[in-house]
Amino acid sequence: MLAVAASVAAVDLSLKAWAQTGLPAGGFEAGPVDLRLAYNPGVAFSLAAGAPAAAVIAGTAVVTAALTALVWVSAPTATRLRLAAFAAVLGGAVANLTDRVGDGVVTDYLHSGWWPTFNLADTAIVIGAILLVLSSMGASRAAGKHEARR
Repeated sequence: MLAVAASVAAVDLSLKAWAQTGLPAGGFEAGPVDLRLAYNPGVAFSLAAGAPAAAVIAGTAVVTAALTALVWVSAPTATRLRLAAFAAVLGGAVANLTDRVGDGVVTDYLHSGWWPTFNLADTAIVIGAILLVLSSMGASRAAGKHEARR
């Protein structure tokens, strides 16, 4: 799980470095999702964009540390689906925190035209969160079936 999380973070950070040096000024169209360089000083959907960078970094670090602790405690008994979810969320969180520490902003490079510009780490976090919900629903159903058999 940690290897997958590290891979998610490494790929995203590599893409961010490429976007900063390789994307043309106006970006370019790439189908349903264009490549366009943007910087987000806030958190999701630019919330707290006006807050001091140190406060956003500290808040992001606290959330990432809490997530890491949750994963550490939960991983030994987690299903494969839940482990995949943990890996995606943790990898995305670590990548965005690592990117933010450098200059107080997160580098975004994927733009759909109807959604705020985002990055692979954001995508991993959202997919991981969806997988966590699905794994929780599966666990709830399994527990309900177990109770019904009693």
